[in-house]
Amino acid sequence: MSDIEGVYEDLEADVSLEKFREAVEAKVEQMGGLADEETAAMLVAHEIGESEVGGIADIEPGMEDVKFIAKVTSIGEVRTFERDGEDEDGRVVNVEVADETGSVRAAFWDQHAEAAIEELEEGQVLRVKGRPKEGFSGVEISVDDVQPDPDAEVDVQVADTHTVEALSLGLSNVNLVGLVLDTDSVRTFDRDDGSEGKVSNLVLGDSTGRVRVTLWDEQADTATAIDPGTTVEVIDGYVKDRDGTLELHVGNRGAVEEVDEEVEYVPESTPIEDLEIDQMVDIAGVVRSADPKRTFDRDDGSEGQVRNIRVQDATGDIRVAMWGEKADIDIGPGDEVALGDVEIQDGWQDDLEASAGWQSTITVLESDSAGSGGGGNESGDSSDANAGLSAFAGGDDGDDDAADDPEAADTDADDSSDAATESDDPTDGEELEFTGVVVQAGDPVVLDDGESTMSVSTDVDVGLGEEVTARGVVRDGRLEANDVF
Repeated sequence: MSDIEGVYEDLEADVSLEKFREAVEAKVEQMGGLADEETAAMLVAHEIGESEVGGIADIEPGMEDVKFIAKVTSIGEVRTFERDGEDEDGRVVNVEVADETGSVRAAFWDQHAEAAIEELEEGQVLRVKGRPKEGFSGVEISVDDVQPDPDAEVDVQVADTHTVEALSLGLSNVNLVGLVLDTDSVRTFDRDDGSEGKVSNLVLGDSTGRVRVTLWDEQADTATAIDPGTTVEVIDGYVKDRDGTLELHVGNRGAVEEVDEEVEYVPESTPIEDLEIDQMVDIAGVVRSADPKRTFDRDDGSEGQVRNIRVQDATGDIRVAMWGEKADIDIGPGDEVALGDVEIQDGWQDDLEASAGWQSTITVLESDSAGSGGGGNESGDSSDANAGLSAFAGGDDGDDDAADDPEAADTDADDSSDAATESDDPTDGEELEFTGVVVQAGDPVVLDDGESTMSVSTDVDVGLGEEVTARGVVRDGRLEANDVF
């Protein structure tokens, strides 16, 4: 066994003996005769061992050089840009590569960019050497050298269109077809360079799950032009992490377009009787009752809004507080809804309450209430999703519950002890929640809801004209509040 073969045997790296020999010969020539083959082999082995990673998942920004084997999953277009102080434009091609542990964007610059377009093919396996850095959509590799390796096997499926389930951190050039479950308004913000940016969100679902899609700048207005229930295709998106959850982002290079395809989305929900405080869960059911929207003043002087509904499934019911823009969703008794990513909190009278904030998704699967548009899916897809919800609710044929009888739901709503439906003439000792405008800020505070007034004993400072909610026990016609907000 030669010295080179001996060093190679001790090398734990995915490189062939032939490639190793070539690297040793190059090292001997580079050293100008100052190192023999054994010394050169040890130097090469050290370099390979330092830079070889077990998989793409092990690559982190800040590493000097990395070497890995991966399969080409997509090839972008050549983009040109101006370099400061140089007459010749620069060129770059972004190539998505993946192995069994993950995917990463590899940037091919200048002469490598032209070679990438001419020589690379999707499904090709490469040996890549490059420098990791933090890119706009996660870790990226700036490629220094790449060699095809037709003998290596990488178990990665190359697909034209992804599913929600198949998304992974760092994935780019993503095409995904899904059903629009929820949309958001456009928000503006100031960038560090003084320019104004725009951002909006929508939520897509397919048969494998759902994902929040963030639309930037030119794409942001798309969220206001598309109605829930529409099938769309995201083109050239990229996956990022937000608070431990994967999101699909679409910038100026991408697009969101309506397509004529059928997509089935069936929510997987937690039975209401199994809910526990501090959970972030999905629930689904029939709306039993819906309160009017209320506005309130925040500590920072801005105005907020909230609307409460009560949702029932076959196992129980729960009050849901819909905050911000969610309060504007048109929902009424009898509507079948799916609520994603709601937070379970401690509510009124030690009862559990679900909070639907900015991160939540509210989808009307079928609307039975008069005039309740709600953005529900009114195409054939809604029947499929509704069938999934009905199966979850467990309503057997002949069951006379609110899930199957909208009139029963309305009756239940009238009988509900939910806060805003309390009688105008509370009895002594009754627990009560009262919402109204402050018409007297002294002691007691007097609230007016437009139909009646309520005297409230509280130490909380409130201002005239402010709308507040007081919770407590009625004593001698006055509400002794233990909570005012």
